[in-house]
Amino acid sequence: MAKVVQLMGHREVSPRVRRVVRDSDYSWGGNTMMNLYSGTTDPFSHRCRIVLYEKGMDFQVIDVDMLNKPEDIAVINPYNRVPVLVDRDLVLYESNIINEYIDERFPHPQLMPPDPIMRARARQLLFTFEQELFSHVIGLEKNLKAADKLRMHVRDRLIELAPIFAKQKYMLAEEFSMLDVAIAPLLWRLEYYGIELPKSAAPLMKYAERIFSRQGFIDALTPSEKVMRR
Repeated sequence: MAKVVQLMGHREVSPRVRRVVRDSDYSWGGNTMMNLYSGTTDPFSHRCRIVLYEKGMDFQVIDVDMLNKPEDIAVINPYNRVPVLVDRDLVLYESNIINEYIDERFPHPQLMPPDPIMRARARQLLFTFEQELFSHVIGLEKNLKAADKLRMHVRDRLIELAPIFAKQKYMLAEEFSMLDVAIAPLLWRLEYYGIELPKSAAPLMKYAERIFSRQGFIDALTPSEKVMRR
């Protein structure tokens, strides 16, 4: 893990236009507002919604039915997946790429470390999360035959993270960052995925509760996500 670092303080930004549109109500194309096409239960889309709500900027979230995706998704994303961000002529897919773009375009509050070395370390950890944790999400969602093995793997990797939060509030010491954004959807879905953590992981779960209590996280939840956790 990256060493403990104290990030710079950031100015609070008041929320403005933040609309959520049901897919059936959306008129595809012709909208100048920043649009996020987001799966209502998709953990990767969840990441992007968290960043948008943390930033408090103007945006529109278009809910996409994961079981009945409109053909337009395949048109704007050749991989036919969400999330997809459309900002005028710019089209981005893959959650970490989308989130870094939003963070650079709207830098307050800043979610990636300002220092180039720490930013590189953060990106390395984001890659580690993808390889060690989120690469198993599809298997967990579909409850494949290997799901029990995947649960054990994810559980063990999370247990390894727990001691960090006995000493610090967030992944990068005291400031909420993109690393916290990246892992939050998984922590929210632990019960939904059938992953049980031992008492030794208590610092990790207290850390998760800190994230879950943030207004940006609360606002980013869809109705379908709210019921994933009691």
